[in-house]
Amino acid sequence: MPKLKTKSGAKKRFKLTASGHVKVQAANKRHGLVKRTQKMKRNARGTMVLATPDERIVKKNFLRIGG
Repeated sequence: MPKLKTKSGAKKRFKLTASGHVKVQAANKRHGLVKRTQKMKRNARGTMVLATPDERIVKKNFLRIGG
C-alpha cells in the first residue's frame, strides 16, 4: 500500500514539536482587530500547543501520523 500524502494546507498550518505535540498559530488575528480587546490580541500573539483531543484529530486526519 502506498504512503499517504500529508494535506498540503496542514503543512502550512501545523508544526510538530520535538516531543511530538502539535504547534499552531493563535486564531483571530487576521482582520477585525479594532473590535478585539488589547488583552485578547496580546494573548493571541505567537504560537501555542494544541490540546490533546484536537492534536489527535490533526495528526490522524491531516498530518497522517499514527493510527
